[in-house]
Amino acid sequence: MVAAAVAASDARAWEPGDPHLDTAPRTAAEADRIARVIAAPTDFTMPEPFEENPGGAATVRARTTADAFSQPSANIDFAHELDFKVGNGLFRKLWVSSPASTLASDGLGPLYNARGCQNCHFKDGRGHPPEGTEDTAVSMFLRVSIPADADPLMADVAEYVATAPDPVYGGQLQDFGTPGHPAEYRLDVRYDEVPVILNGGEVVTLRKPTYRAADLGYGPLHEAAMLSPRVAPQMIGLGLLEAIPAAEILALADPEDADGDGISGRANVVWSREYERPMLGRFGLKAGMPTIREQSAAAFSGDMGLSTALYPAHSGDCSAAQADCRAAPHGAAVGEAEVTEEALDLVTFYSRNLAVPARRDLDDPEVLRGKEVFHDSGCASCHRPKFVTHRLPDRPEQSFQLIWPHTDMLLHDMGPGLADNRPEGRATGREWRTAPLWGVGLTARVSGGENYLHDGRARTLLEAVLWHGGEGQAARDAVVAMPAPDRAALIRYLESL
Repeated sequence: MVAAAVAASDARAWEPGDPHLDTAPRTAAEADRIARVIAAPTDFTMPEPFEENPGGAATVRARTTADAFSQPSANIDFAHELDFKVGNGLFRKLWVSSPASTLASDGLGPLYNARGCQNCHFKDGRGHPPEGTEDTAVSMFLRVSIPADADPLMADVAEYVATAPDPVYGGQLQDFGTPGHPAEYRLDVRYDEVPVILNGGEVVTLRKPTYRAADLGYGPLHEAAMLSPRVAPQMIGLGLLEAIPAAEILALADPEDADGDGISGRANVVWSREYERPMLGRFGLKAGMPTIREQSAAAFSGDMGLSTALYPAHSGDCSAAQADCRAAPHGAAVGEAEVTEEALDLVTFYSRNLAVPARRDLDDPEVLRGKEVFHDSGCASCHRPKFVTHRLPDRPEQSFQLIWPHTDMLLHDMGPGLADNRPEGRATGREWRTAPLWGVGLTARVSGGENYLHDGRARTLLEAVLWHGGEGQAARDAVVAMPAPDRAALIRYLESL
């Protein structure tokens, strides 16, 4: 733990770069052309060129079924489509506990949140919080940590590292256990209603959640424990986000708000286990992971208790205080991990190539008006519409694509209403990474319902907007004050993404 913390402390002196990518440099002419292409629009009477394809050449037709987020990149070749399908099989696979006759599928737990990746990312889309005490189709858990200065082992590095795992419960709470291992807790969520009155008299009721770790199975949490809820996000377009040049994301950062616009985006800088160096955080709700591969390996470990080369503990998130958990049988052959390098690569490839569906109704007059409202209200200050990805000789699906993710990939203070009060890397307890908006209008179709924000509290897109505070407060207030037809047009625009 201390060694990793010392390594993470080096992030203060990090050198920006993209070591996870084999890139070809851009020419000066290309850079100039890209700058013109990604500039903010000035004409809202018609769609912009290529706006219909938010994932560039990887964009797929928007399907009318729940499989809308489960298609491979449109520009994938036949051989790699087979890799995608094998990765899909691994993503959908249900793991079992050891020992078992299914040697390729055992090793689950001993403590876990789900038996398979798709159990949280329903149809590769968003999960949802519990809707009642008997609801078992849930993809939500609580992360847990304590201040680093509360852990004696972290005393030497507390200046650099904000948090440490709970000494008993580790980094997240698992609500299932294999036979003989009690679950760590039961997630209890209670909601209070908060009315918001909009211009014109419409009243929108927000759900303000309170979270509790109930029925703790291994004694009390540390007295300084900080809890943060997480609902599984959608999976589309991850490879394209991974291919955005780090320098272009960092160019959008303005931590001191030097331009005075009230937006102070910051980069999260995290330690890469794979590359053994600081890297730009891109994935996770607080940008706590640098690559899809590391994000996948962390999920295998924390969510399912499965070892990989990057997270070699066969007992997953079990702490030293959970001796029985660490001593339980595992599913790895001698010297190997439960999830082999080949399997991790296939799941990574699958996750990298889940395609973004095409836009719908983008030339509808109300959608075009909503786009103008989106820009005029300041939403595009954080939800940046466009990027152009690196040239990537070995990743043709993501190479040199004009994409429209509607995110700047940076951390923003979202105010006290959305604060989890738990730091993660450089992210404070009030900061979250700007969520990509592509595909957001298909959420109900894919997930069977609408649950937005990091904990699924928002049941509609309008509720999600109304929860914005901090750097999003001005845009939120503009939405509250605008005429009802403009507000409706804004939502229609979001539904078209």
